[in-house]
Amino acid sequence: MVRPCPSVGPRGRLRAWPGARELAPSLRARPARCRRLLPRGGAAPAGGGAEAGPGGGPGCAGGAAVKAGDMTDNIPLQPVRQKKRMDSRPRAGCGEWLRCCGGGEPRPRTVWLGHPEKRDQRYPRNVINNQKYNFFTFLPGVLFNQFKYFFNLYFLLLACSQFVPEMRLGALYTYWVPLGFVLAVTIIREAVEEIRCYMRDKEVNSQVYSRLTARGTVKVKSSSIQVGDLIIVEKNQRVPADMIFLRTSEKNGSCFLRTDQLDGETDWKLRLPVACTQRLPTAADLLQIRSYVYAEEPNIDIHNFVGTFTREDSDPPISESLSIENALWAGTVTASGTVVGVVLYTGRELRSVMNTSNPRSKIGLFDLEVNCLTKILFAALVVVALVMVALQHFAGRWYLQIIRFLLLFSNIIPISLRVNLDMGKIVYSWVIRRDSKIPGTVVRSSTIPEQLGRISYLLTDKTGTLTQNEMVFKRLHLGTVAYGLDSMDEVQSHIFSIYTQQPQDPPAQKGSAPTTKVRRTMSSRVHEAVKAIALCHNVTPVYESNGVTDQAEAEKQYEDSCRVYQASSPDEVALVQWTESVGLTLVGRDQSSMQLRTPGDQILNFTILQLFPFTYESKRMGIIVRDESTGEITFYMKGADVVMAGIVQYNDWLEEECGNMAREGLRVLVVAKKSLAEEQYQDFEARYVQAKLSVHDRSLKVATVIESLEMEMELLCLTGVEDQLQADVRPTLETLRNAGIKVWMLTGDKLETATCTAKNAHLVTRNQDIHIFRLVTNRGEAHLELNAFRRKHDCALVISGDSLEVCLKYYEYEFMELACQCPAVVCCRCAPTQKARIVRLLQERTGRLTCAVGDGGNDVSMIQESDCGVGVEGKAVFSSVFYFASVPLYQGFLIIGYSTIYTMFPVFSLVLDKDVKSEVAMLYPELYKDLLKGRPLSYKTFLIWVLISIYQGSTIMYGALLLFESEFVHIVAISFTSLILTELLMVALTIQTWHWLMTVAELLSLACYVASLVFLHEFIDVYFIATLSFLWKVSVITLVSCLPLYVLKYLRRRFSPPSYSKLTS
Repeated sequence: MVRPCPSVGPRGRLRAWPGARELAPSLRARPARCRRLLPRGGAAPAGGGAEAGPGGGPGCAGGAAVKAGDMTDNIPLQPVRQKKRMDSRPRAGCGEWLRCCGGGEPRPRTVWLGHPEKRDQRYPRNVINNQKYNFFTFLPGVLFNQFKYFFNLYFLLLACSQFVPEMRLGALYTYWVPLGFVLAVTIIREAVEEIRCYMRDKEVNSQVYSRLTARGTVKVKSSSIQVGDLIIVEKNQRVPADMIFLRTSEKNGSCFLRTDQLDGETDWKLRLPVACTQRLPTAADLLQIRSYVYAEEPNIDIHNFVGTFTREDSDPPISESLSIENALWAGTVTASGTVVGVVLYTGRELRSVMNTSNPRSKIGLFDLEVNCLTKILFAALVVVALVMVALQHFAGRWYLQIIRFLLLFSNIIPISLRVNLDMGKIVYSWVIRRDSKIPGTVVRSSTIPEQLGRISYLLTDKTGTLTQNEMVFKRLHLGTVAYGLDSMDEVQSHIFSIYTQQPQDPPAQKGSAPTTKVRRTMSSRVHEAVKAIALCHNVTPVYESNGVTDQAEAEKQYEDSCRVYQASSPDEVALVQWTESVGLTLVGRDQSSMQLRTPGDQILNFTILQLFPFTYESKRMGIIVRDESTGEITFYMKGADVVMAGIVQYNDWLEEECGNMAREGLRVLVVAKKSLAEEQYQDFEARYVQAKLSVHDRSLKVATVIESLEMEMELLCLTGVEDQLQADVRPTLETLRNAGIKVWMLTGDKLETATCTAKNAHLVTRNQDIHIFRLVTNRGEAHLELNAFRRKHDCALVISGDSLEVCLKYYEYEFMELACQCPAVVCCRCAPTQKARIVRLLQERTGRLTCAVGDGGNDVSMIQESDCGVGVEGKAVFSSVFYFASVPLYQGFLIIGYSTIYTMFPVFSLVLDKDVKSEVAMLYPELYKDLLKGRPLSYKTFLIWVLISIYQGSTIMYGALLLFESEFVHIVAISFTSLILTELLMVALTIQTWHWLMTVAELLSLACYVASLVFLHEFIDVYFIATLSFLWKVSVITLVSCLPLYVLKYLRRRFSPPSYSKLTS
């Protein structure tokens, strides 16, 4: 314990004191004014926060690194937050909106336990709101998102112009019915999604928790929780707000959290309560003491926290420093025991909220291309209208004539295209949901399914997406001998021989003494290695009742069937489970002791003297234990080979064997030990305690003291653990690579783990080099490292989130240019905002489509930012072709009939068309590269169809003039019938692979036209079209307009066949 600094008051206001100069930078580093520390879209560099003294101020946020979870818990993805900035920057400053609401800039706070009324500032409500709109903004917002694109705005202006008598060309319903249909479908779709979001939000906001008050325990809804409340969270219950851990019901004085919805890792995190409050007799005593928590301002860093806990009514006052080990972030789930915490942050100030962004309304590339082509067509209409007016020498009210000509030719941009686009996307979405090869797939957005056929960059999460996060122990290497899965029985026999051998060995036969000595030496080495693995970890065995044995009895008897291992890393669980399988079982553990059971059911007791947890900076963890039976003190350590190589005694095999195991895709840990004398340990302990009480540079001083022990340690073994990949990951990545899609892996995991997974999943092929971008902290280091990387060719890149942030800050263009040339990129320790920023930069720098694949949690920001987000497994290749036609103006129902029942079914049936079979597409993924070129709707393709339309329109009109000169009064019947027949024949010309529904659509459309002639006597003379002369002349016009195109199609397929034609034949 340390005393509170007299220069820091209970509300944390800094007065003048000698250490103020060192602490001031961290107090000034508030996110609202920390642009250099918090660049757009990213987290601050890790370690950027200063140490907080007793009662002192917080440091700036460190680099957050999060990943996605599996969404199995019903946890909201995006609680309430401020309006999204266009550049998707983190919520660094709340600006004028917050100030007008009384919130002001985020700043440190003093929170009194159980007294939310004692607050020095206003805090946001703890409500969840995933909706894009509210009751008042829904209709304006939906309409704005529709009409902000010219394609839709054009039809709106066209329909509105018919309210002006001078511009009216037909009945209002001919313009408003198709437009109304499109808008109705869109509004209904958005309304259904908003209602679903509202129901999910309501369910989460209504979750009930227990709150400690002076009147006892009361029930309170999640949305009613305030800063300062004492909240009780039961086992397997979601933490409703960011809290400080005060008490737990667990006997070992700690609890585990499931953080998959926050950082994407399914391993459990160990959290420790405040020591002062854990010692209180009951939870109700929390309200009887006068204490407060001084906490840093809200920020995006989920891996660091700086604050202090102070109890004023003790003599002397007690003050404890708080870190991430004492924090319970909202969205996590308690995995063990019942916990009590005091609420620090709510609403938009939650860590989980600050690491997410608002969803954006996505529009597909196909829609953007159609929108661009619509502008070109409109420009052509304007030119034609001006030419027509110029031919009349701009006589009279020529400006009104221009508008009338624009309306006259308006159907060159058919609204049926808008209808067919929307209906086609709905069919594509339905096909995805019904695909038997990807069962259980749910299409959340039916507006962008065609995007899957144009993807250039696939950005994927690691844990839960590429891997199952299930670790399997694969290798134990002792230097001279290695044990694999097929030889673990030898390890078991060595352990059994150590613990079951007789005190007096039987007399050896002559000539067998050297063999016995070698066997004994090897058994001793194996035993020391297994014992070190069984002791050097942070795993806790937990006993649960199985219906036959109750929990207390199981814990007392160390029942194997009731034991479950809890740990912050699945690697450690795999190691402990392996030691159990070979005979040395971890059966008990608390904060001060550990128990192992031998093959002979003997219990070995060890006292935990010190524990040094794994950190990203140190890349190792250590433990000092005392053997209760012998009194020996041993320092065990395990860690990455890059740091352990300089700690262990000299050897000639460590580097080589680590490289061999890493190339097999195994996570390699180096295990070592060092025996300590009692005097040596006592000296270390005194220096270690003194370093932990330091106010300034605490981390550096503690690390220095620990490093004094980390010298000349005895190398025991190497361990190799494999992270099980998801089914068919390797062939899937190979298929994507052959299809021309570059895969980037963005993960919150450690650099070594991410590199191993990339090799194991064959994201990086065996013949490719890997360039590991070293940690850089400033512009000069980034410049040198980028130059070193520039000299590499055909090399995969592995970079950490902190180095990425520095590179993007100073050399954004240069870094993205180099990264886009890499065959694969791995970004580790990535914050959610960094993932989203990488997606956005890829879109901006390359202009290509991106697809983000994740499994929930913090992948939401990346998925929302990408052009196409995927939360399910599977591969799909889609292509879409839509048909354009120019039509003359027809009155009344004819124009609606042409756009709907006469031509919609054949055009719509094109969604069933396939260039190649799906089996061929999967067998030859290189075919996907043709889709990336966008040829089905390129400017060249568009110009060809425009020329075809002009040719066919001219043929129909001039053919009618030549063949029906005496009956020209029937021009509507002549041209409309020819147009319907031409449309049906052109759809047939476009089809690559016939489907029986296509034939039905063609015949149904023709039948609808013939049947409707009975009701169209106002426009068409039925008796006239029944004559034989009419029939053969219309047939001639139709053949002249279509037959040359069929001939050209045949010649093209004969002399310039497409790339897939040989495969289909």
